[in-house]
Amino acid sequence: MKWITRERPKIDRLACPWLIRRFIDASAEIIYVPENQVLDKAKELDAVPFDIPGVEYSHYEDRCTFDYFLEKYRLTEPALQTMALIVRGADTDDHSLAAQSAGLWAISHGMSFNISDDQELLEKAMVLYDGLYSWAKHLQKQKHTTEPTEQLFLQVYHKYLQEKKENQQKVPAWALHLKEIIQDQIDTNLALNLKEISEALDVHPAYVSRVFSKYFDNLSFGEYIRKLRIEKALSLLHTSGYSLAEVAYLTGFSDQSHFTRIFRQHMGQSPSEYRKNLLKK
Repeated sequence: MKWITRERPKIDRLACPWLIRRFIDASAEIIYVPENQVLDKAKELDAVPFDIPGVEYSHYEDRCTFDYFLEKYRLTEPALQTMALIVRGADTDDHSLAAQSAGLWAISHGMSFNISDDQELLEKAMVLYDGLYSWAKHLQKQKHTTEPTEQLFLQVYHKYLQEKKENQQKVPAWALHLKEIIQDQIDTNLALNLKEISEALDVHPAYVSRVFSKYFDNLSFGEYIRKLRIEKALSLLHTSGYSLAEVAYLTGFSDQSHFTRIFRQHMGQSPSEYRKNLLKK
């Protein structure tokens, strides 16, 4: 028996041929043609049209063509009913119907993008839907992480998450104090020296340097200071009439050229360009 539908299939026009060949007619011929030729070619080739408006095998209300095939041929197997929800969710963009709908859509759309020949695409999709059917029939209750190795990986992952959470919650007192010192010195434009600051904290500078990024936005001491200085510079550029040389001085840069170079690294443009753009707004 011949079945005909629109070219470039994605979901229904692959799922339905799979259903036809596996449960209705194993030798069925599936034909794909441009949409405006489906009905004429159906008459010419004595083929049954499907998944186009105005024919029997099509969408009805919130159900897709796959649903209609199941109803028409009284295919009530639970695995097929499970697949129907997945197919319907993928075909109608209602991924809330089944957790697997979004994945089926993504894979099918990607396959269609990669494979330009519709018959080749159908053959690949037959394997895809065979796998989905086997999962729906035999494997729904199985989880990937039931295997011993996967359980071990899962334990490592959860331990990492727990340690990360604990580390985030337990910021040492010296790190909190250091943040205050840095902010105070940025605000007053004082020189920032990690060795001197570490001594004031009574923490060895080598240790502070090694773990600094852990508590300061994943940045080294120097990177963090430059970030704060750039933030202060941005504030001054927005709210003051200071010259660029004055902004450079007030934010602790050695000179205007040093300020310009670091500003460009962070912002992708020079301070003068940034200020000009501000004035245009």
